[in-house]
Amino acid sequence: MTDIQNAFADPQAVAKYTEGPPRFVPGYNAMLSMAAILLAERATEDARVLVLGAGGGLELKAFAQAQPRWTFDGVDPSVPMLELARQTLGPFASHARLHQGYIDDAPEGRFDGATCLLTLHFVSAEERLRIASEVRRRLKPNAPFVIAHFSIPDGDDERPLWLSRYSAFLAASGVEPDKAAAARTAIDKQLSILAPEQDEAILRDAGFSDPTLFYTGFTFRGWVAYA
Repeated sequence: MTDIQNAFADPQAVAKYTEGPPRFVPGYNAMLSMAAILLAERATEDARVLVLGAGGGLELKAFAQAQPRWTFDGVDPSVPMLELARQTLGPFASHARLHQGYIDDAPEGRFDGATCLLTLHFVSAEERLRIASEVRRRLKPNAPFVIAHFSIPDGDDERPLWLSRYSAFLAASGVEPDKAAAARTAIDKQLSILAPEQDEAILRDAGFSDPTLFYTGFTFRGWVAYA
């Protein structure tokens, strides 16, 4: 487990988690709104949605606010993060069933849509393919799958350039320059960052059709594809 993943078990880090993504992921709140719209294009008003990496509850809350009749199964390996999700959901807590674990611990039922946001960069390409395949197996035909995570164009110069730009973005968001530089190093060494073409190929290899880019925020990219 990486130091970044270990932070999700640190009580102090968990307590501050909900402050992080809106500050440190460019266009984060807009990305959640777009994800909800993409799900709603094919999901019914009473849809059941699978949310992988649901700890913290930010996307669960955003989706529940956008679609009050939706219900959710949220999956996350961190018990403290799931507890935070319950707190974040507040009055929407009854809309979500939360499961501690990974994709194999997700219910088998046929879902109307699924998301995996800011999560897949923690696992290898091989594991991403397995996860995507397991998600597709749980979706109704033509249901949308929305993903977003670190994804940087290939090339010797591209990766360091975009990581440096992201470090500058962190500094502009209020992170001390030395900590922003340290975060750049940790991201580069600890995360499994693929090129966009590889991310799209994984979705196709898992059986999804029409992977379409809908979001780009410096080092982050997001796609929607269909089961």
